[in-house]
Amino acid sequence: MSHYPLNPDLFSEDVKQEPIRAGFGRGLKAAGEQNNQVIALCADLTDSTQMSLFKESFPGRFIEIGVAEQNLVTVASGLARAGKIPFVSSYAAFSPGRNWEQIRTTIALNNQPVKIVGSHAGLYTGADGATHQMLEDLALMRVLPNMVVLAPGDSIEAEKATRAMAESNQPNYIRVAREKTPIFSTNESPFEIGKAYVLREGSEISLFGTGAMTHKLLVAAKILSEKGIEAEVVHVPTIKPLDNEVIIASVRKTGRALSAEEAQIAGGLGGAIAELLGETLPTPLKRLGMQDRFGESGKPDELFDYFGLTAEKMADQIVDFVQNTSQYHRDY
Repeated sequence: MSHYPLNPDLFSEDVKQEPIRAGFGRGLKAAGEQNNQVIALCADLTDSTQMSLFKESFPGRFIEIGVAEQNLVTVASGLARAGKIPFVSSYAAFSPGRNWEQIRTTIALNNQPVKIVGSHAGLYTGADGATHQMLEDLALMRVLPNMVVLAPGDSIEAEKATRAMAESNQPNYIRVAREKTPIFSTNESPFEIGKAYVLREGSEISLFGTGAMTHKLLVAAKILSEKGIEAEVVHVPTIKPLDNEVIIASVRKTGRALSAEEAQIAGGLGGAIAELLGETLPTPLKRLGMQDRFGESGKPDELFDYFGLTAEKMADQIVDFVQNTSQYHRDY
């Protein structure tokens, strides 16, 4: 039985929704209240990235860099070297999309504890289209040595993750979405960097989700149960370092695995799980997400339907996978 407290209304049509970025904004303000070494830097997107709460509360600890993303992270690296705890925010398409080399050289290589916030990531960026729907950020940041990579599942978890980042002595990247997404966790739900959480126990397949995709997997698991398939749902808010123990334990029990992310399946959560299973417990794995292509312009609901990433369409793919794939175990 899973002991992770879930929102009792998570399956309701009226489930509370809020942008994940709003949780980041609250978390940054709280971190600033707790530690006066926390500072914030932005690339001319203060309101959009929800850094405005911190700016209003601590104007003397906020720096507007302007439209200069490379400068954003290099200045932050110097401030981290001087003992500050800098958070930097922009759209993920620009940071890490535009300044990855500076992140690599000035932050990751020097292991400076800069906290990089990639806002407006994934398909929830909607009508802004392929240029702004950053789908490669998880892969870009996961490959960097020393970098912690986070994708909180809802606004409540984003607030907790932001406060945890402020206490981390490593570089961190957090991915947050633009539009409102369902809240499935609670104030009592645990969060710790490096931990994954079993939200629903099952015996026939392990469903691994990150970011807002976890809620869709919970709904998909409910649909599967009605079809006679009991799926285990595991929430993976930390993509690096991966919680190998929880993931392996789940797959050892179910013998099948599936990952879901609103990002490129190459190099993201699905890639990380494939690497883990390939080296420790070879198991059939199906990866759902962006299949080597860019996004499109449209409302988020339209995009998730178009790319087959709604709960209903994922449930259909999971049924097909379960019916046509044998369960593997350690001694197969």
